[in-house]
Amino acid sequence: MNLHSDFLSELCDFLYPRHPYHGQFKADYVAFNAHLQEFSQRVNYISNLQTGGKISPEEAYKQIHHLWKQLKQMKKSLAIDN
Repeated sequence: MNLHSDFLSELCDFLYPRHPYHGQFKADYVAFNAHLQEFSQRVNYISNLQTGGKISPEEAYKQIHHLWKQLKQMKKSLAIDN
């Protein structure tokens, strides 16, 4: 069982890498950074799917646009300054 959970943990780390936050330490900044990293990872997947011909450019644009709107809303809700 432990071997299985180690494998899943390593797989998760590989598929969804996270990098430590090095900016000014404020809870809102750290939370936004986590969302920004997730946005970046998802845009990378969408871009790769489009490049590989799995989704159309229009679908890729729609998905990335939707993710961008979510990120902007998160920024507003956290009251991050411009």
